[in-house]
Amino acid sequence: MTTIVFATQNPNKVREVQEMLPDHFKIKSLADIGCNEDIPETQATIEGNAIQKATYVYEKYGVDCFAEDTGLEVAALNGAPGIYTARYAGPQRDSGDNMDLLLKNLEDKADRSARFKTVIALILDGKTHTFEGIVDGQIAQRRSGKGGFGYDPVFLPEGQQKSFAEMNKVAKNAISHRGRALSGLLSFFASTK
Repeated sequence: MTTIVFATQNPNKVREVQEMLPDHFKIKSLADIGCNEDIPETQATIEGNAIQKATYVYEKYGVDCFAEDTGLEVAALNGAPGIYTARYAGPQRDSGDNMDLLLKNLEDKADRSARFKTVIALILDGKTHTFEGIVDGQIAQRRSGKGGFGYDPVFLPEGQQKSFAEMNKVAKNAISHRGRALSGLLSFFASTK
């Protein structure tokens, strides 16, 4: 059994990642190691924030860990919300508020192309490794679906007729940004055995 800490306070992300991992991987959350403080995210890039979070946990708690940062980048909004994806509509980090603001800001825009980008930063034995996953798509005109979390109800991945929130977990994980970044992480683990 390989146990590793996932540096996030988001239980949805922990659950989603655990479901994608083979059975011999066990994810511990920050709560499991007694880390309840807000981890700083002050970098100018998604990759920078992922590395910052993993470094913070590694240095403060002395455990191998990985962190991820995900951003929704909308072409017509010059890449916004980007690094502010979780708090686009304010510090309350409310998904409904975020989606409402996004849809409002796109009301008069013809180009609704967007992409989700995830970067996973792994610190293993003091060395940092990064893995990136990107999925292109469009922002829908309105929310649809009850699954997923975050912006899933308004994101239509390229080549799909359903939003992430309308897909079952297996279908979503097979093509998602997080799934693609995680695939890189798993390939790395497989190569180091």
